[in-house]
Amino acid sequence: MATLHRTRIDIPEEQRTRLVDLLNARLADTLDLASQVKYAHWNVKGNDFFQLHELFDELAGSLREFADTIAERAAALGGRADGTLRQAAERSTIPEYPTDVVDGADHVAALADRYAAYAAAVRQAADEAEKLGDMATNDLFIEVARTVDKHLWFLEAHLQA
Repeated sequence: MATLHRTRIDIPEEQRTRLVDLLNARLADTLDLASQVKYAHWNVKGNDFFQLHELFDELAGSLREFADTIAERAAALGGRADGTLRQAAERSTIPEYPTDVVDGADHVAALADRYAAYAAAVRQAADEAEKLGDMATNDLFIEVARTVDKHLWFLEAHLQA
């Protein structure tokens, strides 16, 4: 459980503690997924190299922005943002990325699987934030889910024909 600093935010401490834990769980997933997308960015090969290299970089940048927003919300609620790579690796629920992937389509499929898992976890976090009475955190997660769904569509469009 999170240890909280004093804040004037009018959410009771018990709920804020649970919200900070929820935010840190999704922060771990976000950082892990961002690192996996960068791995794909660095290692993709094939006919679609350039467009996928650029797409993966854009996706990673978006995830880094979400990580910052999630971490700052945890801090605003009086908590600590647990966002080191080691903390993320210990806590992430995102499946490990296959390191034997080279072909662009295989990278896209691997990322699509991980984006789908991440989107589901973020939607669940939005529901939990609403139950805890924090519509600001709920809205944050809804924004993340909306963008992640769009990015999942970008990935899936490469696989559909």
